[in-house]
Amino acid sequence: MEKKTNQTIFSIFTLLLLFSSCVSAQLRTGFYQNSCPNVESIVRNAVRQKFQQTFVTAPATLRLFFHDCFVRGCDASIMIASPSERDHPDDMSLAGDGFDTVVKAKQAVDRDPRCRNKVSCADILALATREVVVLTGGPSYPVELGRRDGRLSTKASVQNNLPQPGFNLNQLNAMFNRHGLSQTDMIALSGAHTLGFAHCGKFSNRIYNFSPRTRIDPSLNSGYALQLRQMCPQRVDPRIAINMDPTSPRTFDNAYFKNLQQGKGLFTSDQVLFTDQRSRATVNSFANSETAFRQAFISAITKLGRVGVMTGNAGEIRRDCSRVN
Repeated sequence: MEKKTNQTIFSIFTLLLLFSSCVSAQLRTGFYQNSCPNVESIVRNAVRQKFQQTFVTAPATLRLFFHDCFVRGCDASIMIASPSERDHPDDMSLAGDGFDTVVKAKQAVDRDPRCRNKVSCADILALATREVVVLTGGPSYPVELGRRDGRLSTKASVQNNLPQPGFNLNQLNAMFNRHGLSQTDMIALSGAHTLGFAHCGKFSNRIYNFSPRTRIDPSLNSGYALQLRQMCPQRVDPRIAINMDPTSPRTFDNAYFKNLQQGKGLFTSDQVLFTDQRSRATVNSFANSETAFRQAFISAITKLGRVGVMTGNAGEIRRDCSRVN
Protein backbone atom coordinates (compact mmCIF):
# COMPACT_ATOMS: atom_id res chain seq x y z
CA MET A 1 0.00 0.00 0.00
CA GLU A 2 2.84 2.38 0.97
CA LYS A 3 4.61 1.62 -2.33
CA LYS A 4 1.44 2.50 -4.28
CA THR A 5 1.05 5.78 -2.36
CA ASN A 6 4.66 6.73 -3.03
CA GLN A 7 4.21 5.96 -6.75
CA THR A 8 1.08 8.14 -6.84
CA ILE A 9 2.89 11.05 -5.10
CA PHE A 10 5.83 10.68 -7.49
CA SER A 11 3.48 10.68 -10.51
CA ILE A 12 1.68 13.83 -9.30
CA PHE A 13 5.03 15.55 -8.64
CA THR A 14 6.28 14.60 -12.11
CA LEU A 15 3.10 15.97 -13.72
CA LEU A 16 3.45 19.25 -11.81
CA LEU A 17 7.05 19.61 -12.94
CA LEU A 18 6.08 18.89 -16.53
CA PHE A 19 3.23 21.39 -16.33
CA SER A 20 5.43 24.19 -14.93
CA SER A 21 8.13 23.59 -17.55
CA CYS A 22 5.51 23.51 -20.33
CA VAL A 23 4.09 26.86 -19.21
CA SER A 24 7.45 28.65 -19.40
CA ALA A 25 8.27 26.75 -22.61
CA GLN A 26 5.22 28.36 -24.23
CA LEU A 27 6.70 31.79 -23.54
CA ARG A 28 9.27 32.65 -26.16
CA THR A 29 11.00 35.58 -27.76
CA GLY A 30 9.51 36.38 -31.15
CA PHE A 31 6.05 35.15 -30.08
CA TYR A 32 4.39 37.93 -32.14
CA GLN A 33 6.69 37.56 -35.15
CA ASN A 34 3.78 36.87 -37.49
CA SER A 35 0.82 38.56 -35.77
CA CYS A 36 2.51 41.83 -34.68
CA PRO A 37 6.11 41.91 -35.89
CA ASN A 38 6.81 45.50 -34.75
CA VAL A 39 5.44 45.11 -31.21
CA GLU A 40 8.79 45.68 -29.50
CA SER A 41 9.63 48.90 -31.36
CA ILE A 42 6.05 50.20 -30.92
CA VAL A 43 6.22 49.64 -27.13
CA ARG A 44 9.77 51.07 -27.02
CA ASN A 45 8.68 54.33 -28.69
CA ALA A 46 5.57 54.70 -26.52
CA VAL A 47 7.56 54.14 -23.30
CA ARG A 48 10.29 56.53 -24.42
CA GLN A 49 7.69 59.25 -25.03
CA LYS A 50 6.17 58.72 -21.60
CA PHE A 51 9.62 58.67 -19.96
CA GLN A 52 10.46 62.03 -21.58
CA GLN A 53 7.38 63.47 -19.87
CA THR A 54 8.29 62.18 -16.40
CA PHE A 55 11.13 60.15 -14.88
CA VAL A 56 8.66 58.46 -12.51
CA THR A 57 7.70 56.30 -15.52
CA ALA A 58 10.77 54.13 -14.83
CA PRO A 59 10.43 53.15 -11.15
CA ALA A 60 6.63 53.08 -11.42
CA THR A 61 6.64 50.57 -14.30
CA LEU A 62 9.30 48.36 -12.71
CA ARG A 63 7.36 48.21 -9.44
CA LEU A 64 4.10 47.56 -11.26
CA PHE A 65 5.59 44.51 -13.01
CA PHE A 66 6.87 43.10 -9.71
CA HIS A 67 3.55 43.63 -7.91
CA ASP A 68 1.67 42.05 -10.82
CA CYS A 69 3.82 38.93 -10.99
CA PHE A 70 3.82 38.26 -7.25
CA VAL A 71 0.00 38.26 -7.06
CA ARG A 72 -1.72 35.66 -9.30
CA GLY A 73 1.32 35.60 -11.61
CA CYS A 74 2.27 37.89 -14.51
CA ASP A 75 -1.24 38.29 -15.93
CA ALA A 76 -1.81 42.08 -15.77
CA SER A 77 -4.43 41.54 -13.03
CA ILE A 78 -2.91 44.59 -11.31
CA MET A 79 -4.13 46.71 -14.26
CA ILE A 80 -7.82 45.97 -13.64
CA ALA A 81 -9.66 48.97 -12.17
CA SER A 82 -11.32 48.95 -8.75
CA PRO A 83 -12.72 46.83 -7.18
CA SER A 84 -9.47 44.90 -7.62
CA GLU A 85 -5.94 44.29 -6.34
CA ARG A 86 -5.41 48.03 -6.56
CA ASP A 87 -7.62 48.55 -3.49
CA HIS A 88 -5.15 46.76 -1.19
CA PRO A 89 -2.94 49.11 0.90
CA ASP A 90 0.20 47.46 -0.55
CA ASP A 91 -0.89 48.51 -4.04
CA MET A 92 -2.41 51.89 -3.31
CA SER A 93 1.05 53.49 -3.36
CA LEU A 94 1.72 52.31 -6.94
CA ALA A 95 2.34 55.46 -8.97
CA GLY A 96 -0.23 56.22 -11.66
CA ASP A 97 2.52 56.77 -14.22
CA GLY A 98 3.21 53.02 -14.31
CA PHE A 99 -0.38 52.23 -15.24
CA ASP A 100 -0.41 55.09 -17.75
CA THR A 101 2.74 53.74 -19.41
CA VAL A 102 1.05 50.40 -20.11
CA VAL A 103 -2.19 52.04 -21.27
CA LYS A 104 -0.35 54.31 -23.71
CA ALA A 105 1.79 51.45 -25.04
CA LYS A 106 -1.32 49.29 -25.50
CA GLN A 107 -3.05 52.10 -27.44
CA ALA A 108 0.01 52.49 -29.66
CA VAL A 109 0.14 48.74 -30.36
CA ASP A 110 -3.57 48.60 -31.17
CA ARG A 111 -3.27 51.50 -33.62
CA ASP A 112 -1.40 49.11 -35.90
CA PRO A 113 -4.17 47.17 -37.74
CA ARG A 114 -2.07 43.97 -37.75
CA CYS A 115 -1.68 44.09 -33.99
CA ARG A 116 -5.12 45.17 -32.81
CA ASN A 117 -6.35 43.00 -29.90
CA LYS A 118 -3.53 40.50 -30.44
CA VAL A 119 -0.99 41.55 -27.79
CA SER A 120 -1.77 41.00 -24.12
CA CYS A 121 -1.50 43.73 -21.49
CA ALA A 122 0.71 41.31 -19.51
CA ASP A 123 3.23 41.15 -22.37
CA ILE A 124 3.11 44.92 -22.87
CA LEU A 125 3.93 45.40 -19.16
CA ALA A 126 6.85 42.94 -19.47
CA LEU A 127 8.20 44.79 -22.53
CA ALA A 128 7.69 48.22 -20.93
CA THR A 129 9.66 47.03 -17.90
CA ARG A 130 12.64 46.15 -20.08
CA GLU A 131 12.44 49.56 -21.77
CA VAL A 132 12.51 51.56 -18.52
CA VAL A 133 15.52 49.55 -17.33
CA VAL A 134 17.35 50.44 -20.57
CA LEU A 135 16.26 54.10 -20.49
CA THR A 136 17.81 54.53 -17.04
CA GLY A 137 21.13 53.00 -18.07
CA GLY A 138 20.43 49.37 -17.19
CA PRO A 139 20.97 46.28 -19.34
CA SER A 140 18.88 45.30 -22.33
CA TYR A 141 17.67 41.70 -22.41
CA PRO A 142 15.41 39.49 -24.54
CA VAL A 143 11.81 39.40 -23.23
CA GLU A 144 9.92 36.12 -23.45
CA LEU A 145 6.34 36.70 -24.68
CA GLY A 146 3.09 34.80 -24.99
CA ARG A 147 1.38 35.65 -21.68
CA ARG A 148 -2.40 35.90 -21.54
CA ASP A 149 -4.34 38.38 -19.41
CA GLY A 150 -6.12 37.21 -16.28
CA ARG A 151 -9.82 37.73 -15.63
CA LEU A 152 -9.62 37.92 -11.83
CA SER A 153 -8.30 40.68 -9.59
CA THR A 154 -9.23 40.92 -5.91
CA LYS A 155 -8.05 42.94 -2.95
CA ALA A 156 -7.86 39.76 -0.84
CA SER A 157 -5.42 38.04 -3.20
CA VAL A 158 -2.73 40.65 -2.41
CA GLN A 159 -2.69 39.90 1.33
CA ASN A 160 0.60 38.27 2.46
CA ASN A 161 1.86 38.02 -1.12
CA LEU A 162 4.17 41.05 -1.32
CA PRO A 163 7.41 41.59 0.62
CA GLN A 164 7.20 44.15 3.42
CA PRO A 165 9.78 46.84 4.36
CA GLY A 166 10.39 45.16 7.73
CA PHE A 167 11.07 41.65 6.40
CA ASN A 168 14.14 39.71 7.52
CA LEU A 169 16.14 37.41 5.24
CA ASN A 170 14.14 34.28 6.11
CA GLN A 171 10.87 36.02 5.28
CA LEU A 172 12.25 37.39 2.00
CA ASN A 173 13.63 34.02 0.94
CA ALA A 174 10.42 32.18 1.83
CA MET A 175 8.32 34.56 -0.27
CA PHE A 176 10.63 34.54 -3.30
CA ASN A 177 11.18 30.77 -3.10
CA ARG A 178 7.42 30.27 -3.41
CA HIS A 179 7.78 31.65 -6.93
CA GLY A 180 10.85 29.60 -7.84
CA LEU A 181 13.23 32.51 -7.20
CA SER A 182 16.51 31.91 -5.35
CA GLN A 183 18.21 34.11 -2.77
CA THR A 184 20.52 35.44 -5.50
CA ASP A 185 17.46 36.28 -7.65
CA MET A 186 15.88 38.08 -4.70
CA ILE A 187 19.02 40.16 -4.05
CA ALA A 188 19.36 41.03 -7.76
CA LEU A 189 15.71 42.10 -7.99
CA SER A 190 16.11 44.15 -4.79
CA GLY A 191 18.75 46.04 -6.75
CA ALA A 192 15.88 47.65 -8.67
CA HIS A 193 15.61 49.88 -5.56
CA THR A 194 18.45 51.80 -7.20
CA LEU A 195 15.51 53.65 -8.82
CA GLY A 196 12.43 55.07 -7.21
CA PHE A 197 11.29 56.42 -3.90
CA ALA A 198 9.48 55.51 -0.70
CA HIS A 199 7.08 57.41 1.51
CA CYS A 200 8.35 58.43 4.95
CA GLY A 201 5.86 56.24 6.81
CA LYS A 202 7.43 53.10 5.34
CA PHE A 203 10.68 53.51 7.27
CA SER A 204 9.99 56.13 10.02
CA ASN A 205 10.25 53.47 12.74
CA ARG A 206 13.95 53.03 11.83
CA ILE A 207 14.75 56.69 12.55
CA TYR A 208 12.37 57.53 15.42
CA ASN A 209 11.24 54.52 17.46
CA PHE A 210 13.27 51.46 16.54
CA SER A 211 13.20 49.97 20.05
CA PRO A 212 12.80 51.03 23.70
CA ARG A 213 16.61 51.08 24.06
CA THR A 214 17.56 52.88 20.82
CA ARG A 215 15.44 55.23 18.75
CA ILE A 216 17.58 54.81 15.59
CA ASP A 217 18.14 51.40 14.03
CA PRO A 218 21.82 50.59 14.79
CA SER A 219 22.22 48.98 11.33
CA LEU A 220 21.47 52.41 9.76
CA ASN A 221 24.38 54.74 8.99
CA SER A 222 24.08 57.46 11.69
CA GLY A 223 24.77 60.36 9.30
CA TYR A 224 22.21 58.99 6.84
CA ALA A 225 19.69 58.55 9.68
CA LEU A 226 20.01 62.25 10.59
CA GLN A 227 19.57 63.22 6.92
CA LEU A 228 16.43 61.10 6.79
CA ARG A 229 15.12 62.81 9.92
CA GLN A 230 15.56 66.20 8.22
CA MET A 231 13.71 65.01 5.12
CA CYS A 232 11.05 63.15 7.14
CA PRO A 233 10.33 65.14 10.32
CA GLN A 234 7.80 63.61 12.70
CA ARG A 235 4.18 64.21 11.69
CA VAL A 236 5.34 64.98 8.15
CA ASP A 237 2.87 64.83 5.27
CA PRO A 238 2.70 61.05 4.56
CA ARG A 239 2.85 61.77 0.81
CA ILE A 240 6.43 63.06 1.10
CA ALA A 241 8.74 60.64 -0.73
CA ILE A 242 12.46 59.96 -0.39
CA ASN A 243 14.82 58.49 -2.99
CA MET A 244 15.67 54.87 -2.22
CA ASP A 245 19.17 55.33 -3.62
CA PRO A 246 20.68 58.51 -2.10
CA THR A 247 23.64 58.57 -4.52
CA SER A 248 22.33 57.98 -8.10
CA PRO A 249 18.52 57.72 -7.87
CA ARG A 250 17.94 58.19 -11.61
CA THR A 251 20.46 55.62 -12.84
CA PHE A 252 20.03 51.86 -12.97
CA ASP A 253 23.39 50.84 -11.52
CA ASN A 254 24.97 48.88 -8.66
CA ALA A 255 25.06 51.90 -6.29
CA TYR A 256 22.26 50.27 -4.23
CA PHE A 257 24.70 47.53 -3.13
CA LYS A 258 27.49 50.02 -2.38
CA ASN A 259 24.98 51.92 -0.23
CA LEU A 260 24.16 48.75 1.72
CA GLN A 261 27.86 48.33 2.51
CA GLN A 262 27.73 51.80 4.13
CA GLY A 263 24.53 51.18 6.12
CA LYS A 264 22.42 53.24 3.70
CA GLY A 265 19.65 50.77 2.89
CA LEU A 266 16.35 52.62 3.32
CA PHE A 267 14.20 49.66 4.40
CA THR A 268 15.08 47.00 6.96
CA SER A 269 14.50 44.51 4.12
CA ASP A 270 17.22 46.30 2.12
CA GLN A 271 19.84 46.59 4.85
CA VAL A 272 19.35 43.01 6.07
CA LEU A 273 20.85 41.80 2.78
CA PHE A 274 24.19 43.13 4.05
CA THR A 275 23.83 42.65 7.81
CA ASP A 276 22.90 38.97 7.45
CA GLN A 277 26.06 36.92 6.84
CA ARG A 278 24.18 34.51 4.54
CA SER A 279 23.55 37.18 1.88
CA ARG A 280 26.46 39.57 2.47
CA ALA A 281 28.82 37.88 -0.03
CA THR A 282 26.33 38.38 -2.87
CA VAL A 283 25.85 42.05 -1.96
CA ASN A 284 29.64 42.50 -1.95
CA SER A 285 29.90 40.73 -5.32
CA PHE A 286 27.29 43.02 -6.91
CA ALA A 287 28.84 46.12 -5.27
CA ASN A 288 32.26 45.19 -6.68
CA SER A 289 31.06 44.24 -10.16
CA GLU A 290 28.41 46.04 -12.18
CA THR A 291 28.64 43.17 -14.70
CA ALA A 292 27.86 40.54 -12.06
CA PHE A 293 24.81 42.52 -10.95
CA ARG A 294 23.56 43.06 -14.51
CA GLN A 295 23.88 39.37 -15.40
CA ALA A 296 22.11 38.30 -12.20
CA PHE A 297 19.36 40.89 -12.74
CA ILE A 298 18.69 39.70 -16.32
CA SER A 299 18.42 36.10 -15.11
CA ALA A 300 16.17 37.07 -12.17
CA ILE A 301 13.76 39.31 -14.10
CA THR A 302 13.42 36.67 -16.82
CA LYS A 303 12.48 34.10 -14.16
CA LEU A 304 10.12 36.63 -12.54
CA GLY A 305 8.39 37.08 -15.91
CA ARG A 306 7.53 33.35 -15.97
CA VAL A 307 5.77 33.32 -12.59
CA GLY A 308 2.23 31.93 -12.77
CA VAL A 309 1.74 32.85 -16.43
CA MET A 310 -1.26 31.78 -18.47
CA THR A 311 -0.58 30.80 -22.08
CA GLY A 312 -2.37 29.18 -25.03
CA ASN A 313 -6.13 29.59 -24.69
CA ALA A 314 -6.17 30.37 -20.97
CA GLY A 315 -7.29 33.86 -19.92
CA GLU A 316 -7.81 36.44 -22.66
CA ILE A 317 -6.25 39.28 -24.63
CA ARG A 318 -7.80 42.32 -22.96
CA ARG A 319 -9.00 45.06 -25.30
CA ASP A 320 -8.84 47.59 -22.46
CA CYS A 321 -6.16 46.83 -19.87
CA SER A 322 -8.28 48.26 -17.05
CA ARG A 323 -11.24 45.87 -17.49
CA VAL A 324 -11.92 42.30 -18.53
CA ASN A 325 -13.49 41.81 -21.97
